[in-house]
Amino acid sequence: MTMLRRAGPLIALSLPLVLSGVLAPAVAAQDCPGDGTQLALNECAAKALAAADAALEERVAAIHARLADQPERADKLRAAQAAWTAYREAECGFAASGVEGGSIYPLVAAECQAALARTRTEALDRYLHCEEGDTTCPVPPA
Repeated sequence: MTMLRRAGPLIALSLPLVLSGVLAPAVAAQDCPGDGTQLALNECAAKALAAADAALEERVAAIHARLADQPERADKLRAAQAAWTAYREAECGFAASGVEGGSIYPLVAAECQAALARTRTEALDRYLHCEEGDTTCPVPPA
């Protein structure tokens, strides 16, 4: 019991770091080849972000292609993407602010941005695979 009482403050102080994702890069870094230096991990995270952004842009382009004859909807998609991009920058700037100025900052920021890009890509994928007659889908079927 004494050991638990002593560990309590440590656990309480560590929990926000775990929940905020600051410690999550250590898990994701396992997927990165290289020498394990912070520079190599940052480069790996940047490559993962570039891949996530490329997949997202493919979905955006596919939706724009389906909206070619619906300029009002295409404009709404452009506005939504601009708002989403601003949100991602602000959210990840905040999420990584705990390590701002540190060598791990690029890793934490890139992993946050990549995670949000993957989530957005999944949402756009759902629009691309709607059933005909789905009134909640703004994208016409292929």
